[in-house]
Amino acid sequence: MGTYFAKAEEQTRKWYLINAEGMPVGRLAVEAAKILRGKNKPTFTPHVDTGDHVIVINADKCVLTGAGKPGEKLYRHSGYPGGIKSVTRAEMLAKTPDKLVMKAVKGMLPHNKLGDATLRKLRVYAGPDHGQEAQQPQEIKF
Repeated sequence: MGTYFAKAEEQTRKWYLINAEGMPVGRLAVEAAKILRGKNKPTFTPHVDTGDHVIVINADKCVLTGAGKPGEKLYRHSGYPGGIKSVTRAEMLAKTPDKLVMKAVKGMLPHNKLGDATLRKLRVYAGPDHGQEAQQPQEIKF
């Protein structure tokens, strides 16, 4: 008997809902990345997108832990000379918590086309409301 390899067309995708209230950003990102990659399934295949969709709500109520994490700077560059910008994690959590969670999850996914396709299945909302009620997401407790 040969080794089983999952095929992209055979995958059935579920929807999961994660409430980020009181969760550390890093732990939230780890759990979301596992589900997005499909590592929680017995049919996980590294080169195939076998993961499910993830909805994260209450991203503004997650917490930053660690001694230097709230003050740690995040950088971005416009591509022009002198175009580097920086913002601390605490400032980003206060202003745009959805982008902070997206950035944390993106760092835990593969940095290639597979990671880009996987990240498209993630939706992050700062508040408790989301627009995916029709998909009937299953809530996950951690």
